[in-house]
Amino acid sequence: MANISDMTVGSPTRGILKFAVPLVCGYILQQMYLVIDAAIVGRFVSVGALAAVGASTSVMFLIMGFCNGACSGFSIPVAQAFGAKDFAAMRRYVANAARLSLAIAVAMTALTCALCAPILRMVNTPREIFADAYTFLIFQFAAIPFTIAYNLLAGFIRALGNSRQPFYFLIFSSVVNILLDFLFIIGMKLGVEGVGLATMLSQAASAYMCLSYIRKKMSVLVPRAGERGYCRPMAAALMANGLPMGLQFSITAIGSIMLQGANNALGTVYVAAFTASMRVKYLFTCVFENIGVAMATYCGQNIGARRLGRVGMGLRSAMKITMVYFLFTVALVMPFAEHMMMLFVDAGETEIIANAAMFMRIACCFYPVLGLLTVLRYSIQGLGYSNLSMLSGVMEMVARCGVSFWMVPAMGFLGVCYGDPVAWVAADLFLIPCMVLLYRHLRKKTRRN
Repeated sequence: MANISDMTVGSPTRGILKFAVPLVCGYILQQMYLVIDAAIVGRFVSVGALAAVGASTSVMFLIMGFCNGACSGFSIPVAQAFGAKDFAAMRRYVANAARLSLAIAVAMTALTCALCAPILRMVNTPREIFADAYTFLIFQFAAIPFTIAYNLLAGFIRALGNSRQPFYFLIFSSVVNILLDFLFIIGMKLGVEGVGLATMLSQAASAYMCLSYIRKKMSVLVPRAGERGYCRPMAAALMANGLPMGLQFSITAIGSIMLQGANNALGTVYVAAFTASMRVKYLFTCVFENIGVAMATYCGQNIGARRLGRVGMGLRSAMKITMVYFLFTVALVMPFAEHMMMLFVDAGETEIIANAAMFMRIACCFYPVLGLLTVLRYSIQGLGYSNLSMLSGVMEMVARCGVSFWMVPAMGFLGVCYGDPVAWVAADLFLIPCMVLLYRHLRKKTRRN
């Protein structure tokens, strides 16, 4: 079982870092090719095309967030069964999760493709970029089955403590994506269509590699003949974890859609600035997000093994890691924000660059708040209380809607810049007391047992 890592023993800090570093590197790489997508479009097509790619960012977060969140939730019972060393139950969870994910993929693809145009109108997409935005978004929706397949299979691999292999697959798919970008956009002059097609093909490749790896190297996950049938209690347990996590991302994204709709109404210049800054922001914030993902697996395995004390140790270790990373982001973002934005547009686009750099600096000041949010939210999910973490998403949604209705009309793009920080603070105001009370509850429950 060399491809498996037991996080219920050893140093929590070492275990979290060992799991999180490949995961973080993989997501940075994934965000890098999104940055390169935007840079190629902005420099080799047009600023309008860049705005078209970014006009549906929050919509993609809504749809893909639900799908990816559900897949992450499905991996939690797998991690808990692994921590309890109940491998037969683990494989039955895998079989039922695959069945549920297939149904979600079919339904989401059909629904989103049918509603693509109304969705873009809902977020106030400017008329001059509507056609390109529609083309890009329809390609993204058509790739939903591949995206779900990759996230589900990668989640199974990570549930057993192996975050390295999905990272290797992301390296390959990212290289494929970048090469296809150059082929389709620069070589074949496909424009926005080329971005969507390259993303779809690279996602399909990464899903196929995950499936092949599980079959060849992690056969402990492959359901046996008697373990493949539908089990209603297990399906219910999977949905109890997956549905709240999916809804959490979607609820959060509703606020993001409101914020993006308010920003889109400001005009194409601000859409382009928002697109560029969000691409770079995701590059930095994915580190916090994936330290949180590591905590979900860590807490899932340890609660399955009934080692609650290690959960508290892991929380403290994860927060120290996020604070060290925050200092690193300050050293990069504060002096070099304008230079980062020049990846996307020419130096002469001073208004776009200035607004995007302002967005980046304001967000960076609140990264410790985001770090606390991701650690607590994913830890609560790993402990099996996804409903509570979903409520933190509701807090984010309410905060972003408030910013959209009041701050953006009053402050313009500066109000947009404060959309995420206000939402992060609102979520932490819920998560901090929630984790304190939940930990006390679990400690009492452990003592009784």
